[in-house]
Amino acid sequence: MLMKTARLLLLCLLTGTLAAAQTPEPHRIVFQMTSADSTVHKAFIRQLGNIISVAPDARIEVVCHGPGLDMVLSEQSRVKKGIADMSAKGIVFVGCEFTLKQRNLTREALTSGVGTVPSAIIEIVTKQEEGWSYIKSGF
Repeated sequence: MLMKTARLLLLCLLTGTLAAAQTPEPHRIVFQMTSADSTVHKAFIRQLGNIISVAPDARIEVVCHGPGLDMVLSEQSRVKKGIADMSAKGIVFVGCEFTLKQRNLTREALTSGVGTVPSAIIEIVTKQEEGWSYIKSGF
């Protein structure tokens, strides 16, 4: 009986069956926000909350550019509290420096806690090259 158990264990090890017992890596998700619609922003913040509720260790970055920069602009955002709440849970929000420059805005125009990246598209591509999952936000 012992020999049979040892052979079964060896077979499992060789075929990778025990791999499922290992702790999975946390999800890494990069979201692209390009919508200026505050209804989209509100729904998106709810969606982030849903994700964190089932995958609390997920690493999430939200990249805002073009019209989507409105979500993280202090003067225009209708989801500042949601951004603060999600940031407190580890979600990273960044705005595109190219979009800021195009609109003649500085980093100070962003909601507290929001960072910047030189190029939104390059940030997203880099994350994908590092194995992050890409999700386009909005309806």
